[in-house]
Amino acid sequence: MTSATQAPIAPARTLPNRPNMVSVGTMVWLTSELMFFAGLFAMFFTLRSTQSEMFAEGASELDIPLATTITVILVASSVTAQFGVFAAERHQPRRTGGALQIQHWGMVEWYILSFIMGAIFIGGQTYEFAVMVSHGITVSSNAFGSAFYITTGFHGLHVIGGLIAFLYVVARAYFSVKFTHKEAHAAVVVSYYWHFVDVVWIALFGIVYLLPLFA
Repeated sequence: MTSATQAPIAPARTLPNRPNMVSVGTMVWLTSELMFFAGLFAMFFTLRSTQSEMFAEGASELDIPLATTITVILVASSVTAQFGVFAAERHQPRRTGGALQIQHWGMVEWYILSFIMGAIFIGGQTYEFAVMVSHGITVSSNAFGSAFYITTGFHGLHVIGGLIAFLYVVARAYFSVKFTHKEAHAAVVVSYYWHFVDVVWIALFGIVYLLPLFA
């Protein structure tokens, strides 16, 4: 018979569903990077407002068809990277079918494709820099050259950082004995960074290449 003075059994406590600290740290870092690029945008607009004729002359040297092409490629790489995320979330590191059966691709194949597209973007940007330099527009030539190379150059460095991150995630998937939640989460975090890089470039493309067409 149960004693009337017996203490009631306390309900089991559940642990709070805490966010992943790597994701939180990445978001905080990307916020600081956003502030950095906002400063570069402010610099570009300030110089452009004070030396509008020089900026108009410099903008005429820009290769808009090339910039448009590599912009489309970079934006498309964000789509392929997201397909890689979907594969990582279902814990499929590599393809389960033929190389041309993209519906069976895993995270590795999608991220390799994203890497190639990002590398094409860097190649196109490097080619444009070389052409601009051959036309006498350098980082020290005038205000337009300084603003152009600093804004697009820093973005290019961020793209290179993303390419290195792609290689790291792919290598990690290859050399891991088992594709676990940690490997999948690393792929997701890299996608956050890559999407950020793409969004920043869309803003840069609009400000540097398209805005002078309507000014």
